[in-house]
Amino acid sequence: MRPRRLFCFLVLVAAAGLSTAVPAPAAGRPAADPAPLDRVVPAPASVRPAQGAYRLTDRTAIRVPGATGDTKRVAGYLADVLRPSTGYGLPVTTKGGDGIVLRLGAEGLGEEGYRLTVTGRAVTLSASRPAGLFHGVQTLRQLLPAATERRTEQPGPWTIAAGTITDTPRYAYRGAMLDVSRHFFSVEKVKRYIDQLVLYKINKLHLHLSDDQGWRIAIDSWPRLTTYGGSTQVGGGPGGYYTKADYKEIVRYAQSRYLTVVPEIDMPGHTNAALASYAELNCDGVAPPLYTGTEVGFSSFCVPKPVTYDFVDDVIRDLAAMTPGPYLHIGGDEAHSTSHEDYVTFMNKVQPVVAKYGKTVIGWHQLTGATPVKGAVAQYWGYDATSAAEKAQVADAAKKGTRLILSPADRAYLDMKYTKDTELGLSWAGYVEAQRSYDWDPGTYLAGAPAGSVLGVEAPMWSETLSESDQVEYMAFPRLPGIAELGWSPASTHDWDTYKVRLASQGPRWDAMGIDYYRSPQVPWPTG
Repeated sequence: MRPRRLFCFLVLVAAAGLSTAVPAPAAGRPAADPAPLDRVVPAPASVRPAQGAYRLTDRTAIRVPGATGDTKRVAGYLADVLRPSTGYGLPVTTKGGDGIVLRLGAEGLGEEGYRLTVTGRAVTLSASRPAGLFHGVQTLRQLLPAATERRTEQPGPWTIAAGTITDTPRYAYRGAMLDVSRHFFSVEKVKRYIDQLVLYKINKLHLHLSDDQGWRIAIDSWPRLTTYGGSTQVGGGPGGYYTKADYKEIVRYAQSRYLTVVPEIDMPGHTNAALASYAELNCDGVAPPLYTGTEVGFSSFCVPKPVTYDFVDDVIRDLAAMTPGPYLHIGGDEAHSTSHEDYVTFMNKVQPVVAKYGKTVIGWHQLTGATPVKGAVAQYWGYDATSAAEKAQVADAAKKGTRLILSPADRAYLDMKYTKDTELGLSWAGYVEAQRSYDWDPGTYLAGAPAGSVLGVEAPMWSETLSESDQVEYMAFPRLPGIAELGWSPASTHDWDTYKVRLASQGPRWDAMGIDYYRSPQVPWPTG
């Protein structure tokens, strides 16, 4: 009987220690070591590993003691991520205890920082503000196995390495732009991209809502902008547009994930869809035909006409009213059909309209060739071939107080081909492999611009050659996480050799999420 008594004793000991120890895996299944705390993208500011691990079980609860509505919503989001793959109920409760604990009230973490502490008994996520909790949840996701992201029940185990991560962002603006004008993307496709962006702590979604090939946002007083100007796209497809309800839903969904929508109406160039919709916006009073090609620089609003500014006022008023975020983008790039004098006149008249409706103006960096208003933001998209004089013009504006968003086309443009063999994308700024996209420092990139003038970074996705979500994903991944890391992580963490290993560990997660990504040969992807 001694072997049986010993067996029973061991069973009781094991049962008593379930809350503090990681049980052995089921027979026939290999043990899965939890991901190291520093295997996260973007790299956290501070990582202190400890011995042990926490394991989710069917008894784990998500606890929000003394919670506000925001904390409960973040907890609910986390539960929605984890329930399908684990098969666990993961109830969200205000009762105290062990498990996964979310708390607000931590000091010194700013608007978006968080602290994640993992022991054998609990995972505690604390922040000063709800956005910090949400960003901490994204880190927690990456510390769990990649199978966490699947929407069907998986075998586990679900372990998280012990230790503490304390994390705050380097820059306040960490954006991604989606061009819905060259090709239209439905509300559901935009939501899908939002869910991919927030995993890497992107906090701004810049929507390029108008261009020569299509106008995508309803404006009540100018209905033909969408019914006619939105009726096509590159290649002559059916186009499409967002009703006000559609746009409101995109904004709501983004807000629920602590991401701010930045709408753009590009002007005075890139305006053929508007000019085709309303003849009076043209200097000769003749509407041009709709355009489905990919050339740029041929269109322009009629700068001397008063109706132009009536139009601009109506559009900005409506868009500002629909947009709770602080920014409104007025484009301003490639206005080759607008004289310099007219360009300056137009920008000087339009910038105050943005301010009148309570928004901060953003323009592409050509705005610095006019007179940026106080508080204006210039988005730099130059590349190696950009002239020294143009770069100096942007740097000089930054010295005078204009803030900068950096989107160098040969680093951050996600629509650039990876190599000459990439079927999708363009190559006018060169080929942009994963390392080139990552290997630059926003703080020192633009010579002469004060480091403090950099508001952040953005990864634009132009859609001349892209029309489906899987195409967007192929061009975004693996480059997008690198741009996100440049925006979030301390400069001291910047190192390609260590980053590429962390990046490689994201591959199985993207597989689980159904993301179609480019298997860059520069990245040591897992095999098997």
